Amino acid sequence: MAGLRREEVAQLAAISTDYYTRVEQGRMQASVPVLEAVAQALRLTDDQRTYLFELAGRPPIEPSTRAGRTVTPHTRRLLDQLTESPALVLSDTMDVLAWNRLAAALLVDFGRIPEEDRNYVWLLFNHPTLRALYDDWESGAHACVAYLRMHTARRPDGPRLLRLLERMSHHADFQGWWQAREVAVQGTGNKVFRHPVAGTVVLDWDTLTSSTVPDQHIVIWTAQPDSPSEQGLRLLTAAAATGRS
Repeated sequence: MAGLRREEVAQLAAISTDYYTRVEQGRMQASVPVLEAVAQALRLTDDQRTYLFELAGRPPIEPSTRAGRTVTPHTRRLLDQLTESPALVLSDTMDVLAWNRLAAALLVDFGRIPEEDRNYVWLLFNHPTLRALYDDWESGAHACVAYLRMHTARRPDGPRLLRLLERMSHHADFQGWWQAREVAVQGTGNKVFRHPVAGTVVLDWDTLTSSTVPDQHIVIWTAQPDSPSEQGLRLLTAAAATGRS
């Protein structure tokens, strides 16, 4: 985008201004995820993006790989080994690509949802169970739309995004927030859930972007140690193990 200052590009790419300056001046070699984030922030075309990677001395990831929906075995293993923390993998368009048992117990059983509907934005607006879990649904849904616009800025004409926008066209709240063109680059935060088994839980969330598939993001929820929320997650873990969640 023409006219952006360094600090604005850095903010959109979710990196520090100092880091971006050093990369821009050739004093530091950027990693592939950082180059992807900068290319997305600048809304580069595929050719421009390839040129950026060549200047940085990095081999560009092919579009088919970047847009891939296949979750690697080690990512699935990571999800399965997170037995006390809900976790899932989201695409740039917020399709739910994989999840662990505790995420299904906390949110919804994604395995019972048709693949076309297995999108976090779609579910947050349309699935009554997920919508009711949010203590402040409006703020959560508004932020979700901002994340969606941020992560899809480089490919605004992507078929999966266009299909989602078409399906969400009848939601006035979604349409208003989407047309406001707000973006969010925050990778951490907290949410308050009101769950029938776990009770009211306050969970911190972190987003980890895959180094091999930058279009995939692992979201992990954790509770403060020795808190009522941690106890609530333990109750939910026990219930999930017996199929009562």
